[in-house]
Amino acid sequence: MFSDELKAFRRLGFRHFLLQILNFASVIASGLMLWKGLGLILNTESPIVVVLSGSMEPAFYRGDLLFLTNPPGQRYHTGDITVYKIPGAEIPIVHRVLETRDVFMPLDNSTENRAINKRLAKLKLPPGEHQLMLTKGDNNHVDDIDLYQGLEWLNQRHIVGKVRGYVCSQFFFFFILFLQVLQAKLAQSDTSLFHSIYTSNSLTLHP
Repeated sequence: MFSDELKAFRRLGFRHFLLQILNFASVIASGLMLWKGLGLILNTESPIVVVLSGSMEPAFYRGDLLFLTNPPGQRYHTGDITVYKIPGAEIPIVHRVLETRDVFMPLDNSTENRAINKRLAKLKLPPGEHQLMLTKGDNNHVDDIDLYQGLEWLNQRHIVGKVRGYVCSQFFFFFILFLQVLQAKLAQSDTSLFHSIYTSNSLTLHP
């Protein structure tokens, strides 16, 4: 009899374990679907990014969450804060547009444009009009050319998105602190409730 109950308990325990795995997988899948959906709607591979350095202080600090959009045909202007990624680089960079330039490719082969054509060749721009950008971190002393891995300008295919809003890291600190205080209060109230129930039961059992 005991062995049958033990088997039933093990069977229920295994089922519970499988249920927990399925629930966890469902949460992960829902999160990925939401992430991909936001990316499609906002036309960016990363609709939300985290600031990892202090190069944009005091505008943004480490740990801040940034919300991005990148509509088709989006034009950028001096002062816009963008997130860009150079091919081969592991981490996107959050910096401000310092300068923009419009070019129509291909440029004619005049003496004046030969040097420009040579410099722009690394961008491999298709024929047509293109917007070029130079960026810089607010907290940096120089522009980002050294970060471009041989390029002199960014173009729109390097842009992950434009910053539209953010949540500061201090918010998460206070939010976590609030949750900890709330958890402590709930634990305290549960203890008080248990104590009152135990006391009332004791009084009932021992008048």
